[in-house]
Amino acid sequence: MPRLSNRATHMPASPIRKLVPFAEGAKARGIHVYHLNIGQPDIPTPKEMMDAYRNTTLTVLPYSHSAGSWEYREHLAQYYRSHGIEVDKEHVLVTTGGSEAIIFTFMTIMDPGDEVIIPEPFYTNYNGFAVEAGVKVVPVTCNRADGFKLPPDAEIEARITERTKAILICNPNNPTGYVYTKEELERLQRLAEKHDLFLLADEVYREFVYDGAQHHSILSLPGIGERAVVMDSISKRFSACGARIGCVVTRNPAILEAALKFGQARLSPPTLDMIAADAALVNTPPKYLQEVVNEYRARRDVVFEALEKIPGVEGLKPRGAFYTIVKLPVDDAEKFATWLLSDFDYNGETVMLAPANGFYATPGKGVDEVRIAFVLNLESMKRAMEILRVALEKYPGRK
Repeated sequence: MPRLSNRATHMPASPIRKLVPFAEGAKARGIHVYHLNIGQPDIPTPKEMMDAYRNTTLTVLPYSHSAGSWEYREHLAQYYRSHGIEVDKEHVLVTTGGSEAIIFTFMTIMDPGDEVIIPEPFYTNYNGFAVEAGVKVVPVTCNRADGFKLPPDAEIEARITERTKAILICNPNNPTGYVYTKEELERLQRLAEKHDLFLLADEVYREFVYDGAQHHSILSLPGIGERAVVMDSISKRFSACGARIGCVVTRNPAILEAALKFGQARLSPPTLDMIAADAALVNTPPKYLQEVVNEYRARRDVVFEALEKIPGVEGLKPRGAFYTIVKLPVDDAEKFATWLLSDFDYNGETVMLAPANGFYATPGKGVDEVRIAFVLNLESMKRAMEILRVALEKYPGRK
């Protein structure tokens, strides 16, 4: 029997979704599961976006332009300019979700065997995207004790080799919620210029910042020029994870020209989703995002008010995104997360968490940590934290 490719063999399973069979088993037993494992918000998608789906006058659903419609790209450029990012529609290529934006960027700027430096913990699917592109992820660890800020330049430079092509950050960060300062971005810019690297940023959570934090885009850095690439998506901004619309934004014409060829190979981004995304971008009132940010802040505060009362739990209140990495008093967080679904319930309910070991590339990191997504309404988050408290008291592998 022919064997599978090395790429298929080494493709990691998503730690966010790998426990789904256990969750399905719990539900089959009649147990209600609070999903804190995945960034799927329960906040309604803007009416303006849903109306675009409902009220379409299309009689044929056609291919779109491989780079995305010029109208949507123009509106995206206007959106970025409103955030201090000076770009035109020619600097934007629409993709099938933010995932494709990252994959296109990896494949455009790196050859198999090249390396990308990423501060860890990081969005776990970066590992999968790297395997698809034949790229090696080189982690640089950020620690809770230091607030997850960037380590000194020397630690980053020590990981730069002749195969290093880029540094990638997620800002605000998934899974820590860390918001990079302007000074940190300037440090990364200097390193990229010194070693002739690309600087990449996943800025999906741009609007979700709290407590006076301010988001700075790498594309707003003076003199960054053609070195910077931003990957973005509507999934979280408009609570529209099922609408697979993202984009690559860069002032580098060679990257966009090459990425367009990858786009032509997959033909086009989804036409109706792009029409709906355009409606969301143009017609959604500003108060929508203001209310969403306030809601996430309230959910975060509820989570940490509860976590602070649970003995042995260590967390750091995030200033961005809607995730947090939490250290638990358990022997193994993946075993604990599995036990929650397979062997535990509290009055017919349990919680599903994402083990944090999959958010690191360094072996042994995150063994006693989980990522919690505060994506459910306030009452559900309160209830989920109470269930977590009871579970930690009963877990046989508690430290």
